[in-house]
Amino acid sequence: MKGLIALAAVVACAAITWAAVAEKPPAGVPEGYKLLYAQDFTDDSAVKDFVFSDPSAWKMGEHEGRKALEFTNKVNYKPKVRSPGIFALVATLKFGDFVLDADLRQTGREYGHRDMCLFYGFTDPSKFYYTHLATKADANAHNCFIVNDKPRTNIAKKTTKGIQWGTTWHKVRLVRRGSDGTIQVFWDDMAKPIMEANDTHFNWGWVGFGSFDDTGMIGRVRIWGPEAKQETCTLFKPKE
Repeated sequence: MKGLIALAAVVACAAITWAAVAEKPPAGVPEGYKLLYAQDFTDDSAVKDFVFSDPSAWKMGEHEGRKALEFTNKVNYKPKVRSPGIFALVATLKFGDFVLDADLRQTGREYGHRDMCLFYGFTDPSKFYYTHLATKADANAHNCFIVNDKPRTNIAKKTTKGIQWGTTWHKVRLVRRGSDGTIQVFWDDMAKPIMEANDTHFNWGWVGFGSFDDTGMIGRVRIWGPEAKQETCTLFKPKE
């Protein structure tokens, strides 16, 4: 019996150690950052983590056996100023300094502005930042943008000519330090950013995902940082 108890203790310890290693901050995450939010979308209840510009455009989807949060471009929402209309925000947490890692899969047709977006510093439907990841860059695509009571304005000091979505999953990282304005965006390669910007208009805000007017899926999400603020977003409705 003692042997069985000892074995059980070893197994339990190993499981705890494995879990700790699995959630250890990946390379590139600053020392002292901890896991503030995690979602793998393995259960349909994951949709309740978010509020939406239009809940009817979002559902739990699946690709090759992998569940994900999915959206369509049929949205009954019109922004007050020119900006993306499709978004889901983590409903109960605000973030200031953070590193966001997510898996994204674009499911729409190929064209220059084929996109998905990351939202951050979201404080109001007309006050937020977003990063637009698109096939081809121009003044209104594949850039970091600020929406501040007027149509979106690009603010990136560095970007690329665009990215290739294809039909597969891609790993995306957003580094945001509201404290000093830093914005860095990584695409598949976490060692070299494809976009950089700096702006201090909005610090703490809600974080989320979406698109200007396309379709896509969001997979594994991790948000690391020194702290988050518990504050429920009441600007939009959750999915019933």
